[in-house]
Amino acid sequence: VLFSVTCIKIVPQASASIVERLGSYLTTWNNGLHVKVPFIDRVRMGISLKEQVFDFPPQPVITKDNVTMSIDTVVFFQIMDAKLYSYGVENPLIAIENLAATTLRNIIGDLELDTTLVSRDTINAKMRSILDEATDAWGIKVNRVEVKNITPPAAIQQAMEKQMKAEREKREAVLLAEGEKQAAITIAEGNKQSIILAAEAAKQQVILAAEADKEKQIREAEGEAAAIMNVQQATADGIRMVREAGADNAVLTLQAFEALKKVADGKATKLIIPSNLQGLAGLAASLKEIVVDDKTDRGTMA
Repeated sequence: VLFSVTCIKIVPQASASIVERLGSYLTTWNNGLHVKVPFIDRVRMGISLKEQVFDFPPQPVITKDNVTMSIDTVVFFQIMDAKLYSYGVENPLIAIENLAATTLRNIIGDLELDTTLVSRDTINAKMRSILDEATDAWGIKVNRVEVKNITPPAAIQQAMEKQMKAEREKREAVLLAEGEKQAAITIAEGNKQSIILAAEAAKQQVILAAEADKEKQIREAEGEAAAIMNVQQATADGIRMVREAGADNAVLTLQAFEALKKVADGKATKLIIPSNLQGLAGLAASLKEIVVDDKTDRGTMA
């Protein structure tokens, strides 16, 4: 019973075992329960089929512009064929490490320092393609290759730091100059707008003053016209009242004397009085007719 138990093998999930019969490859056991033939079959090894990660130590490489730097990479791979992995190459991990080192040196040798520092994705893609193609014969599939660290020499790092500092100072100076320029432009625009607004306000004040003066002149003219009309209306009303009262020549003569009296109140030193008062009364009657005719003409024009 004990002997039979030793011939039963259980392969776990995501694993594989190589079985040899009399020293030759017989089959590959996947996960599950298996039985071997005693003394003839031998289970050589158990192989993990899970994705594995191998972190290679830093490798010295030289760029196209003769700068020596240190780069370490990480390779993600998975065993796809246990037979090829077992019989394809001796110590597959060392083989992948050496292959990755040489591939990395070839890729970096075609790039300059500045290009290398910004071309991680390109380096990763090229290395994955080359390693995957080379490891197909070993039953290994390279899924990803990542450049972990790129370490240039200390002198190069100091020079890069100085360059970055100078670039930042340059950007700072440019930004300050742009800010001052924008501030000057804004101030000039503000002064321009204030001058335009002041001119518009002055123009509006002149227009308003002209409108007010025009309105004042119109109102003064209308007032003078109304005053003249009132005086003329009062004169016409007086003459009409005289006519309606039936004033005779004696009354007209008396009014003529009253007019002469008012004339005499002036600064004149001489006063000429007609000797014929009857003629003066006739003159007053003629004046009354002229005033009445003038009123009739104005009424007709109105």
